[in-house]
This record gives sequence, structure tokens and C-alpha cells, in this order.
Amino acid sequence: MSMRMDLSQNMRAEMRMKMAPRMIQSMEILQMPLMALQDKIDQELTDNPLLLNLDEAEPGEAEPVVSEPSNSPEANGDDSPDFEPVPESAAIDAPDAALPDSAGSESSTTDDYEDDFYDLDDRFRETSSLSRSALDELSERRYEALMNAADRPPTLQDHLEEQLALLDLSEADQKMARFVINNLDERGYLSVSLHEIAREAGHAVSPLEVEQVLKIVQTLDPPGVAARDLRECLLLQVTDEHPMASALRILIERHLEDIQHNRLPLIEKRTGLSIAEIKEAIDQIRRLDPRPGARFAATPNSFVIPDFTLEPLEGGGYKVHLVDDSLPPLGVSRAYARLARSKQIEGKDREYLQRKLQSARWLIEAIEQRHTTLTRVAQEIVDHQRKFIDFGDEFLEPLKMQQIADIIGVHVTTISRAVDDKWIATPRGIYPLKRFFTGGTTTDDGGELAWDIVKQKLTEMIAKEDKSKPLSDEEIVNAFKAEGITIARRTVTKYREALHIPSSRQRKQYES
Repeated sequence: MSMRMDLSQNMRAEMRMKMAPRMIQSMEILQMPLMALQDKIDQELTDNPLLLNLDEAEPGEAEPVVSEPSNSPEANGDDSPDFEPVPESAAIDAPDAALPDSAGSESSTTDDYEDDFYDLDDRFRETSSLSRSALDELSERRYEALMNAADRPPTLQDHLEEQLALLDLSEADQKMARFVINNLDERGYLSVSLHEIAREAGHAVSPLEVEQVLKIVQTLDPPGVAARDLRECLLLQVTDEHPMASALRILIERHLEDIQHNRLPLIEKRTGLSIAEIKEAIDQIRRLDPRPGARFAATPNSFVIPDFTLEPLEGGGYKVHLVDDSLPPLGVSRAYARLARSKQIEGKDREYLQRKLQSARWLIEAIEQRHTTLTRVAQEIVDHQRKFIDFGDEFLEPLKMQQIADIIGVHVTTISRAVDDKWIATPRGIYPLKRFFTGGTTTDDGGELAWDIVKQKLTEMIAKEDKSKPLSDEEIVNAFKAEGITIARRTVTKYREALHIPSSRQRKQYES
């Protein structure tokens, strides 16, 4: 009995090992957004001579041809085209296609296989020209994109070094100044100590000398750059020409924490300034830039290409369409596939062809499976959140990935991968698919309310409150309860902080 169990476990382990490369590739393909998948296909067309772009086939060979059974006379005829379409469940024929355990992944001797492969008979080399043409097209597209790309915007370091070059500094001071500039973080703050700069400059240099150079760098544009903390950053931006410069310096040097907690009466008591003067000074402080280097930080491209579009149906609802028309139709070179199964070559040449044949078929199956899975997942999401799409944010319903996984019959991680970095175009705008998933709470009448709606209601309550008597978190809990929504005070606090809404004390406005 024990031997039988061990044998069964070994068989299952062996099956998992064989399936792992295929499953891993399927998951990777599923998770890829469209642009990444296009790049993946371009690279595979370049690397795998058995994979063909059917749009690039010679005249008369571009129509998909269903493979005939192996015992059919037509299957072995010389008139068959040099590519074969791959059915959804295509697999390498046994026993000729049996591969070593490393099949599905590139071995360390792939380069050797490449060298041996291109020494094969000339009649099979012509199909590789399609891969070369795909490479040429890819290179042309990348060159065109490079030529049309915008110049790299100047960094904070570029901006400061241009100004530094105009100053009359000694070589040693220039070196220290550049070290300061190159150690500014994305906010524009100095991220190393003066002692570190002194050590970098040489043992003869003291931190006091470094500070003299630092003060020079701090005079450069943007104002506040090279500060060591927020207080110094703000003070560097306050000049004598500022209105209320004296009051600003006092508040920045001694009362930043009091300003943060809205302790205006305490500031009034300790400074002798009136509430009106304090409020005016705070307004001036808010106009200063606490992150002067941030304007030079690279910003991500906000342009989004939706992965899905919606087609309104006559009876109501929507049909989901996956946007993947730009992906080329793929097939496998029939000549090479036939060669991989033949006895004309042996050893490494045959293993190489079989490996590439398997890789091509797995890729095609993974892309087809991606199309099916993404469409099903998106359709279920849209069906569940139809009211949100029709009427707006307040109709977003609680939805968890496990619910969609249960409906489709897949693991929840598959849903997570399917919706990752995927966007859908709706009549209300373009949304990430993850936007449609949210938890929720149950109302007193038994209905469900998404947490996003709770946050929206919380924002509305605070926006309408009396600013001289702002609502405490406990009062917000009672206001929700009056609407039939039971919510814990700690949840209100968590959501308020997540929305960057200050506490009631910080929101209180004092009369001048």
C-alpha cells in the first residue's frame, strides 16, 4: 500500500514538473497587457524560426490550412504550404516528439543548436527569412520610435550643474558642490551628512568648509533646494521681500507642528500674533514648495490604451470585446514541424527543432487561452457592475475576485492576474478592471454597500459640516447609523486618514 502511494505521489510530482513551464507561460501571457504581449510576440518571432506571422506569408500561403491526418496522402505531398495553423489543443505528436525534461526552457546549449540548425538542408532555410523580415520590421519600428521620441527632460542635477558652471568657484569647491548636487533626493533634499561630503573631498576639508559650499548650492534655483529638512527648506524660500517675513520665520522655526495640528490659540498665546495674522502667515507658508525637486522628477506616461471595449445590447447590458486585433495571426512552419518528426536528423538538431516546435505551439495556445479567459472575466465583471456603468460611482456594488473565480471555475489567482494592469473603456470613462472590485458592508435593511460608497459619503459629510464645529469620528459613526449604515469608529478613522482628511481638531476654523 505504501509503495502504491509513493508511486502515485511520484507520478503526480512528475506531471507537475512537466506542466510547470507550460502553466507558467500561460500565466505570464494572461497577465501581460496588450503592448507587452506585442513585444513578447515580436521577440518570439525573432528567436523561434518555427513560429510564423501568417500575415507575412508568401502569396498563396497566407490562408490558414487545416492539417490533414498523418495517414492522408495529402499530408505528405510536396504541394503543401510551409506553414500549418495550430489548433487550440495542439500538442507535439508522440512518440517522435518526446522531449527531455528540460523541454520548454532554453538550455545552455541553445546556441550550439542554433549553429547546427542553420547547417541543415537549404530547402528548409527559406522559411527562416520570415523571421528575419520580422526582425527587420521590428528594428525599423524601434528606430522610428527612437527618432520620434521626445528629448529627455532635464533632471534636477542637470538644472543645478548648468547654474554651477556659471559660478566662479575653485576646483575643490566645484567638486564638493557637484557631490552635494548628486546626493539630492527626489524632493531636492540633501541625503548625506556634511561629514560624508568632507570625507569624499579629502581629509584636509572640514565640515565647516563643506557648509560654506552647501550655502552656495542653496542659493540656486529652485528655491529651497539642498535643504536638510522641511524647516530649512521653507526658511530658504522666505526672503526679506516676503510679506510678513518675520512672522513666517517665527512660525516655521518654532510652530510647524502646532500649525499641523491647528493649534492657533496656542500660537497666538506664544507669539503675540493675532489669529488673523497667524492665518495669513499660514496661508503664505502654504504657498511655499516643500518638495522643490519634485518638479524635475520623471512622471509616468498617463496615456492608457484600453484592453476592453463595451458594445451596448438592445435589451440592456453590454457585450465585452477584447482589444487584441493588433496581434498578428501566428502559425507554425509546416516544413520544420515535419522535419522535427522525421528521421532525417537526429541528436541535438532534432531536440532543438522539437523544443522550438513545442515553444511555438505553447505560445499560440497561451494567447488563445488568454483571449478566452480575459473576455469571460471582463464580461462577468461588467454584468455584475452594470448599474455602476449606467448610473455612476454611487451604484458600485461590493465584489470580490473570489466571486468571479467561482463563477468561471478558476483559481482566484487567475482572476488577479487577468485584471492586473488591464483597462476597460466604458460610457463613463476608462477604468482599471481592479476598480470594479471592492469590499462592503450590510445596511440595516439587508442591502449591500461598497466601501467606496462609504468613503464617498464620508467625504460628503465632512464637506457639509460646520467648520467652526467639525464632526468628530464618533459623530460621523452616528450620522452613518442614522442612514441605516453600521460602521465602526476605527473604520471611519482609517478611511478618513486614507482620504487625507485631517482630524476634527485640525479641520476646525477659528474666527478672526
